[in-house]
Amino acid sequence: MSCLASCCAASTCGLCSSVASEISRRSARLAYCGIFGASLIFSWIVREVAPPILEKIPWINTSSHTKEWFQTNAVLRVSLGNFLFFAIFALIMIGVKDQNDRRDSWHHGGWIAKIVVWALLIILMFFLPNVIITIYATLSKFGSGLFLLVQVVMLLDFTQSWNDAWVEKDEQKWYIALLAVSVVCYLAAFTFSGILFIWFNPSGHDCSLNVFFIVMTMILAFAFAIIALHPQVNGSLLPASVISLYCGYVCYTGLSSEPQDYACNGLHKNSKAVSVSTLILGMLTTVLSVVYSAVRAGSSTTFLSPPSSPKSGAKEPLLESKKLEEGKEKKDKDTEARPVSYSYTFFHLIFALASMYSGMLLTGWTSSSESSELIDVGWTSVWIRICTEWVTAALYVWNLVAPLIFPDREF
Repeated sequence: MSCLASCCAASTCGLCSSVASEISRRSARLAYCGIFGASLIFSWIVREVAPPILEKIPWINTSSHTKEWFQTNAVLRVSLGNFLFFAIFALIMIGVKDQNDRRDSWHHGGWIAKIVVWALLIILMFFLPNVIITIYATLSKFGSGLFLLVQVVMLLDFTQSWNDAWVEKDEQKWYIALLAVSVVCYLAAFTFSGILFIWFNPSGHDCSLNVFFIVMTMILAFAFAIIALHPQVNGSLLPASVISLYCGYVCYTGLSSEPQDYACNGLHKNSKAVSVSTLILGMLTTVLSVVYSAVRAGSSTTFLSPPSSPKSGAKEPLLESKKLEEGKEKKDKDTEARPVSYSYTFFHLIFALASMYSGMLLTGWTSSSESSELIDVGWTSVWIRICTEWVTAALYVWNLVAPLIFPDREF
C-alpha cells in the first residue's frame, strides 16, 4: 500500500512541480481548487483499486470485512488527509490582515512544498488505526451538513448578484431577459416535478412518502413566487425561480438515492446508471460550489478574521522632531501594506468542509448496506438531500422576510 501511495505521490509531485513556479498570486485560489479536484479523482481511484491492498494491511484488516467496508475505509482516509491539509492552513491563516504578513506568502507560494505535504498527509492516513477513521466518519456527517449549508448560501448570493447586475443596467431588454429566464426556470421546475411523479410514484404501490416530497417541492416553488412578489417584500422573480429549480433538483437526487429494492423508486432497474449520474452531478456541483466559494471569498474579509484594512489618516498628537520622522517612516511603510482581499481562513475552511462532503458522497454517507457498485444510495442520503432542500427553502424565505421583521439591520 505504501508503495502504491508513494508512486501516486511521486507522479503527482512530478506533474505539479513543473507548473508550481508559474502559479501567480491571482491564480493561487484556482491552484487550491486543482489540489481539491485531484483529491476527488484519487478518492474515486482508490475506491475501486484499494480493497485487495487494504486486506493485506494488518492494522486495517483487523477482522472479516466486506468489499464495501474497505472501499469506504479507503475513501475516508484520503478524505481525512485532504481535510487535514486545508484545516491546518485554515488555522495557520487566522488573523492575516495584510500582505506584509509572512503568512500571506505561505498562502500564495511554496507550491511544491504544499503538494509534498498534501501527498504525505494522505499517505500517513493509511497508517492510522480504524477507530480514528470511524470518528472522522461521524464528524464528517456534521461537516458535510455545514458544507451543504454553505452551498445554499452561495446559491442565494449568486442568484441575488445575478438579479442585481441585470437590474442595475436599467434597460428594458434586461428586464425582459429577467422575466424570460424566470419563466423558463419555473416551467422547468414544474415540468421536472411532473416527471418525478412518473418516476417515483409507480402505479400499484403506496408511495405516499415520495408524493409528499414532490408535492412539498411544488408548494415551496409557489410560495417563493408569492412571497417574492409581495409588495412589502424587496424580492424578485429570478432568485425565486432559480431556487425553485434547485429545490427540484435536490428532491430528485434524494429520491434517486432510495434503496435499490424500494418499490417506489421507479428507476431501480437502472440503479447503477442513476447512481453514477448522481455522483457525477454531485461532484460537479461540489467542485463548482467550491470554486465559486473561492472566488466569492473576496467579500468575506471580516468572516473568521479581524478587520484587515489598515487604518489611514488617523490623527496623532504632536511629536518631537525625531519621533515625528520615525512616525513618518512608519506611516510610509504602513501605506505600502495592502490589506488582503479575502479571509484566508474562511477560504481554507470551505475546502476542508468540502473534503468531508466528498468523502460522504463517495461512500453513500458511510452506509455499506447497498451494493458496492452503487454510490450515494440509501435512506441516509435520501433524508440528507430532502433536509437540504427544506433548509434551502427556509434560508431563502428568511432572506426575504428578515428585513421586514428587523428593519434596522442589514441582510
